[in-house]
Parts: sequence; C-alpha cells; structure tokens
Amino acid sequence: MDSSRSHERSTAFDRMLAPVHRWIWRNAERRAQKLLRFGETETDGGRDILRAAEVTSDPLLRRLYLEHAIDEFRHGVLFRRRAAALLSESPACSNPSFQGDWLAPGGHGLDDIQVDGESDDSMLAFLHLSEKAAASRFAVYRDVMRHDPPTRAIFEEILHDETFHMNYTFTQLARVAPQGHRRHLWRARLSRLWKSYLRLATGLAGILGSIMLTIQYFVLLPPFAWFAKRAQRRERAGWIPVSAKGQGSIDRQY
Repeated sequence: MDSSRSHERSTAFDRMLAPVHRWIWRNAERRAQKLLRFGETETDGGRDILRAAEVTSDPLLRRLYLEHAIDEFRHGVLFRRRAAALLSESPACSNPSFQGDWLAPGGHGLDDIQVDGESDDSMLAFLHLSEKAAASRFAVYRDVMRHDPPTRAIFEEILHDETFHMNYTFTQLARVAPQGHRRHLWRARLSRLWKSYLRLATGLAGILGSIMLTIQYFVLLPPFAWFAKRAQRRERAGWIPVSAKGQGSIDRQY
C-alpha cells in the first residue's frame, strides 16, 4: 500500500522522528528485542479488548471487540515469530543497551486501562485514539524498514488491521454517543497526552540520571579516593598498641 493514502498517513511528529526511528531499527538485535515487546503489548491489549467484549451490553460492540481481540493476538504471534527469526539469524550479536522505547513505543496497548470501569463511549474513544496513533507509527516503521522486507511486510499487514480498528471505533463511538462523542475524544486525548508526558519525562530522567552518575564517578569520586590513599600512607603498618588508660573493666557488659 502507498503510505501517502490518507487513512494510513503518519502524523507530522512521527514523520519528523523518522531518522531517529531508522537509527533505532537499524540494529538487528535491537529490532528483535523491540518486536518481542511489540508482541507482548499486542497480546496484552488483546486481553483487555477481550474483557471489554465480556462487559459490554451492546451485541454489535461485543462482536467487533471479539474480532479486534483476535487481530491483536495474531499481531502478537507475527511479532514474536519475526523476532525469533531475527535472533536465530544473528545469535552472536550483543544486546544493545539503548532501546529507545520512549521514542519508539511498542505498539499501542491500552496503557493499563481499567476496562471494567469504562463505559462503551469512553472505551471506544480511547481505542480510537490508540489505534490512530498505532497506525501513524506503524506507517513510519514500515517506511524505515526498507532494508528488512520481511519485517516491513509484517508492519504492512498489521497497518491494514489498525486502519480498520481506527475506523470502526470512530463509527461506533458516533453511534453510541451521537451528541457527546467529540467530548469523549478530547477527554481521551488529554489522558493520552498526560501519559505521553510521563513516558517522555521518565526517559529524560533516565538519561539525566546516567549523566549525573557518570559525572559523579569521574569528577567527585577521584578526590575522595586520593584523600583516602593519602590518609592510608600516614597510617603505621602493623598492630598499634592501645593505651590501657581510660579502659573500663571487661568483666561486665557496660
């Protein structure tokens, strides 16, 4: 499919990060590890959607949720199989320390949403935005994966499903909440924006923490080590006799 088609077009922000995504996905082992996490995320999202099918009272939504959950489980299998193939092709590679998960998050997931406490309209709004964001990122991942046609084909296949999920959730949201579906979408957007901020802040905090620890190790620790060695040179070697003056009796506890 052509990525320029409107229903599969990535956002300007995701396109801006395309060089970063290309660098992240270039390493084969890092690619395999990310695909494994994608598989876990898709499977976990499928469980949540399956639970949504159990709790909804709308028969049409129940059927659509079941189809959606089956798709998510299938996506998880596709990601895990491709990850296993990549790991078998490069068993000698070392695991890269930097994964870039906060720049290239794994799939969409449901951000640990409490399905039992969600109404149909809020659930549909959240799912629509999640699938829309996933379709945008998967379009970018597909485009930067030209060096890996099998992985690119997986993203191509999954992107088709994500587009369907994005469209049906919006259609059903407009059906179950014809007057307030825009409000539900904005509420879900604010929730996703807050969680995105937390994810970004966590990633930046990890980087800043590593920088500060490195500075402390190479700047603050050497003077302490020098003072310790200097004090050690002043100490006399061997046993040092202790004066008996001021020592209490040793036949009592205190």
